[in-house]
Amino acid sequence: MDPIEVVSSESIELRFEARRCIHSRGCVLSRPDVFVPNVEGAWLHPERATAAEIAELAHNCPSGAIQYRRRDGGPEEQAPRVNLAHVRENGPLAFHADLRIAGQAPTLRATLCRCGASKNKPYCDGSHAAAKFQATGEPAVGKMAELARRDGPLEVTPSRNGPLLLKGAIEVVSGTGRTIAKLTATALCRCGGSSNKPYCDGSHSKIGFLSD
Repeated sequence: MDPIEVVSSESIELRFEARRCIHSRGCVLSRPDVFVPNVEGAWLHPERATAAEIAELAHNCPSGAIQYRRRDGGPEEQAPRVNLAHVRENGPLAFHADLRIAGQAPTLRATLCRCGASKNKPYCDGSHAAAKFQATGEPAVGKMAELARRDGPLEVTPSRNGPLLLKGAIEVVSGTGRTIAKLTATALCRCGGSSNKPYCDGSHSKIGFLSD
């Protein structure tokens, strides 16, 4: 499979980036006629849905693997009014924000590894399952000072052999939707070893975590 597949209908261009897919399966479960699983050859069929329906599928894709470009003059995807980082139990950090991940093209959605095992860092590739990674999706409530601004660019820098360094407005949300922190800068664990997940506590140095 090519890293990025592009298939167009009259109304929309559908893009699928395989290396970012975490197989949440929302696309194939909700529209198996558009995203046809387990077939040889063409499996993306945007012509079977309206542009608005394709856009909705993309907006519900947590990893950002599904993207689109409207060809019918309709609205393109906009940055959210609140930058969010969802903490997935035993899994990755799911971001919805105006993301500026170092070395990558700007994006609005991404799932980033926090188990330390992904072979596609900083993105999640599902390795947390094989690694039997365990981490709560309901961390304790932390710093909650109101933010002067809740949107805007969010810079994400994977530090060498260390955590994800965030700069910009971000609200950290638990698996059940509770806001547990409101921050303008923080360091999130990506080695899997922190005792204060989802935040870094320096464990990457103790366990010899290696990653560019």
